[in-house]
Amino acid sequence: MKNTKLLVLIVVAALIGAFFYFDGAQYISIEKFRGWVDENALTAALAYLGLYILVAALSLPGAAGITLLGGAVFGLWLGVLLVSFASSIGATLAFLLSRTLFADTVNAKFGSYLTKINEGVAKEGAFYLFTLRLIPAVPFFVVNLVFGLTKIKTWTFYWVSQLGMFAGTIIFVNAGAQLGAVEELSVSGVLTPSILGAFILLALFPYIVRGTVNWFKAKQAYKGYAKPKNFDTNLVVIGGGSAGLVSAYIAAAVKAKVTLIEKHKMGGDCLNTGCVPSKALIRAAKTNHFIEKADQLGIENASGVVNFPKVMQRIHKVIDTIEPHDSIERYTSLGVDCIQGEATIRSPYEVEVNGKVITTKNIIIASGARPFVPPIPGLADVEPLTSDSLWSLEEQPKKLLVMGAGPIGCELAQSFQRLGSEVTVVDMADRLMPREDEDVSEYMLDVFQQEGVNVVLGQQIVGFKKADDGYIAQLKGEQGESEISFDRVMVAVGRKANTEGMGLEELGIETVRPGTIMVDEYLRTKFPNIYACGDVAGPYQFTHTAAHQAWYASVNALFGKFKKFKVDYRVIPWATFSDPEVARVGLSEAEAKEKGIEYDVTKYGIDDLDRAIADNEAKGFVKVLTVKGRDKILGCTIVGAHGGELITEYVSAMKHNIGLNKILGTIHIYPTMSEANKFVAGEWKRKNVSEKTLAWLEKFHNWTRG
Repeated sequence: MKNTKLLVLIVVAALIGAFFYFDGAQYISIEKFRGWVDENALTAALAYLGLYILVAALSLPGAAGITLLGGAVFGLWLGVLLVSFASSIGATLAFLLSRTLFADTVNAKFGSYLTKINEGVAKEGAFYLFTLRLIPAVPFFVVNLVFGLTKIKTWTFYWVSQLGMFAGTIIFVNAGAQLGAVEELSVSGVLTPSILGAFILLALFPYIVRGTVNWFKAKQAYKGYAKPKNFDTNLVVIGGGSAGLVSAYIAAAVKAKVTLIEKHKMGGDCLNTGCVPSKALIRAAKTNHFIEKADQLGIENASGVVNFPKVMQRIHKVIDTIEPHDSIERYTSLGVDCIQGEATIRSPYEVEVNGKVITTKNIIIASGARPFVPPIPGLADVEPLTSDSLWSLEEQPKKLLVMGAGPIGCELAQSFQRLGSEVTVVDMADRLMPREDEDVSEYMLDVFQQEGVNVVLGQQIVGFKKADDGYIAQLKGEQGESEISFDRVMVAVGRKANTEGMGLEELGIETVRPGTIMVDEYLRTKFPNIYACGDVAGPYQFTHTAAHQAWYASVNALFGKFKKFKVDYRVIPWATFSDPEVARVGLSEAEAKEKGIEYDVTKYGIDDLDRAIADNEAKGFVKVLTVKGRDKILGCTIVGAHGGELITEYVSAMKHNIGLNKILGTIHIYPTMSEANKFVAGEWKRKNVSEKTLAWLEKFHNWTRG
């Protein structure tokens, strides 16, 4: 295979070299081709056909120019015939080269397109390729190469490509034909109505096609549903969590009539069972940890007794204190019509709640997600806790088993260990926080083990049974079978989108793995007036991304006829609020390697930071990935105290394309934890000054001393 690739590359290089050596440009001028057509039309047509196929097959630039040339030389209809077959044959050859010889290379260079294209093919089949050919949202040569990595059949690729590109071929060749008809190369000769019209049509073609395709899809989706003449409201929002609240807030702020429906508690999971209570628990646990380590600060005989019921009481008090921010009263005062009840979508324009049908121009589904409880034998019999039910605990577990070593599992496991429980964490993965890099996982594993958390990795819980003094979990892994005793189990293995019972199946609104609603880049479902955002839509299940998506969903729903916005996922940060915190934005090393991106890594140990040493928080590191040889930031991971706050500087830098040089040149207050961000930039700068430059500088300074 390697020899074949090398041979193909040699042939391609030889052809390109021969083209320039023999001045191949002279043979593709309009005058030369016209002469060929006059002398021997068949030879000229075959030469043009071969040239076009070669350019398309090798993904060389210039296909658009050659298309215009075809119209100028051969006229409209013969030009269309030649270009249509040449472009389709060339595209198919590029497709086959990608599939057979250059799959690894194409995947490394254009792999970012593959996931989206696979999803499109899975959803729409050959029609997805047809729309890509009609609407050049992705360059044609990329379509040729990336589709070679899909499972689509070669013949299907060929005929769909030829059919899909046919309309565009006519438009392009016509523009070339109009130019070819110019007899005088002057302003008046070129700026004729026919030429201007041809190029205006060329410019408008993508928009015309996109509008036509969207109209066709909408017509198919709405078939069988009658659109009301008048509507009760501009927007119905289903769900009162972060995504729903922000959607309703924005709609009310721009004076739209909006109805918000919530069947449980306003504020959603984040306020009632997620972010807020977990951070209050973490604070209590960290305070007890500080007391236990007070002697390190010179404070002797410090002691404290954990009163677990009082810890839980404070957590509920914190929730009650924040609750007015998300209350019905507040949102009613903002102009939102709030209804408590269970919503059912009866049609794209009708939502039923409490027996009443509300007609609406637009719908936003923001119903959130809930903890996923796997179907393990005996699990239901041990009364498992989840992040939803945990907060009703009145008695602290003596021996707590945590299923899952992700963010939720790690946060709660460390907190309960610090409060005095004996905690065991079990996960099928071979490391803690498996979506982070290995150095992060290893660092946090060491922290957990030092604090007494029993971490069992690479093991699967296959069953539960009752014991005399509690319960037993049965484990299975490469090392064999084992058992762990416990008195309460906490399930933290993921979350499942809330899509049941709303009428989505009846409407044919599809879900994708892992159960989230299928939406496009504008957050629309199959119905252009029904949107989804937040945990129910994915792909990120964070409160801040739910709020981020909500802006796009509400603005697109209310103003999409005039201007639509594609949701921007380029810079998504997150944090695990363990101690030390683990925060990340952008690529990890593992992701960069998977995408074939060349990068440099710069690390700074927070154990060397003055403020961290003074605060007894000298632990962790800042790790930045940059483009190889440049200061452009690809990603950053911070393991350390206040990592969730410190990462914001890198979020802003990536959002606004600020590199490490500018971070290094920014004044950071001394002594603060934020200096770590500057120092890692300094480490990058030191590593990227060449030895040759330093040698010349040394000579210069020696010279200045005389």
